[in-house]
Amino acid sequence: MANDIKDTLHTAGAAAVMGLLPARPRLLALGEPTHGEDALLRLRNELFRELVEKEGYRTIAIETDCVKGLVVDEYVASGTDGGLDDVTGGGGLHDVAGGGALDDVMAHGFSHGWGAHAANRELVCWMREFNDGRPTSERLRFAGFDGPLEITGAASPRQALTALHGYLAAHVDADLLPCTAATLDALTGADERWTDPDAMTDPARSVGRSTEASELRLLADELTALLDAQEPHLRATTSPDAWDRARLYGRTATGLLRYHHAMADTSPARMTRLCALRDLMMAGNLLALADRGPVLVHAHNAHLQREKSTMRMWQGTVEWWSAGALAAARLGADYAFVPTALGTIRHRGVDTPPPDTAEGLLYARTEDRCVVDARRLATALTTAPPAPRVSPWFGYAPFDPAHLPGCDGLVFVKDVPRGQAPQG
Repeated sequence: MANDIKDTLHTAGAAAVMGLLPARPRLLALGEPTHGEDALLRLRNELFRELVEKEGYRTIAIETDCVKGLVVDEYVASGTDGGLDDVTGGGGLHDVAGGGALDDVMAHGFSHGWGAHAANRELVCWMREFNDGRPTSERLRFAGFDGPLEITGAASPRQALTALHGYLAAHVDADLLPCTAATLDALTGADERWTDPDAMTDPARSVGRSTEASELRLLADELTALLDAQEPHLRATTSPDAWDRARLYGRTATGLLRYHHAMADTSPARMTRLCALRDLMMAGNLLALADRGPVLVHAHNAHLQREKSTMRMWQGTVEWWSAGALAAARLGADYAFVPTALGTIRHRGVDTPPPDTAEGLLYARTEDRCVVDARRLATALTTAPPAPRVSPWFGYAPFDPAHLPGCDGLVFVKDVPRGQAPQG
């Protein structure tokens, strides 16, 4: 078995990953089993750089707020010789990104605290430098593909609704609009009503099924229907970026209102619905990005795998189809999934993996990091299936060897060192 496993290993890099695929996919999904480790983020950066230079990739999408991500995209896509259109459709974000203040971009362009990580800052700087002086068609683009969500709750729909309404109001007959901006503002009310963190564990605190929220859901549906109905006119009279952003605002507004509605649910399926709705929003964003050209996607393995995802939460285990599973069902061979597995994160209490686990078998046969032919490894392990690994730390999810047949490759990192502390 030792030689069979060794035969599945290749030097880490874009060439090794692409060599496992029949063709260049529109969505190449690189998963990670834990968040916030600089070693894994820098591996992602290296892979993206090679994909840009050798495979023609021009977009990277990461697990961060899709609306906040527009700030980063404007900053990197403009290089140092000009900006894009106003990313809000109504003003505001140009004040943050247009002046080129990197600290502001990192502070306002990421959710989940990702802007504090050195490797993400390095990615943003490299992308902006790459774009300097290049024609628009060759410039790199950045995207967040998560919804405006945190584990503790969800954002107010105000920003997405207002931006969508502003775009339509500027370009279609006013008589076609289902409401005024003032109506949206009044129905939304105070943003704190929507962002109350206690609503995640207490459905009674959610405003998602209030009369105002129900009216907003209907108006969001009518606004997105108007957007679709006016597509020929809007594509002809506004820029491709403006059109793409309007569609993003439409997906975000309807997705957020649907999510808030589910937060007010009192049934046992509540958390299953919330997890599924979040990944549904992610999948919609990924499919829209895939329409523009090949994309490297980076997120937790659980958001990208083809199999059903599971998570242990306070009320029990929930299962749902991930964004990757949803995108793969639509794209077929144009979706490729390469998860990351790892040996140790000693500063998190994750020590040498047991030798009878998949990570343990790879740990004994690799020197640093490598790309694994997942399907050949699955065949090599058929006669002696590895045991599942159990993590002593909640923030790390071991790789499930039963998922090997659904992977297009596997990146293995032997040891994850302690990284630079996030910047305050």
